[in-house]
Amino acid sequence: MATALARAAVEARLAAGGQVVGPVTSVFWHLGEFGTGEEWQVVLKTTEDRYKELEQLLVARHEWTNPEITALPLAAGLAPYLDWVGRTTSK
Repeated sequence: MATALARAAVEARLAAGGQVVGPVTSVFWHLGEFGTGEEWQVVLKTTEDRYKELEQLLVARHEWTNPEITALPLAAGLAPYLDWVGRTTSK
């Protein structure tokens, strides 16, 4: 599932690239119950302008009804790399 989500995002040019990390062990509360589980994390590189569309794609294709989808602001980065992300995800 994680690789398919990353692939769909990159093919749609909603992300310039993606990485699948895992498996990782998650510890959580869900539906009032404490649990642990094995999960994979997908890290996608996109722009603020493309985030909403990327989020919509991930929600539509994810098997969970409430997947963890978050965004972290980027304080700085190598200019040519950031240019590549912008060019790759531009409409």
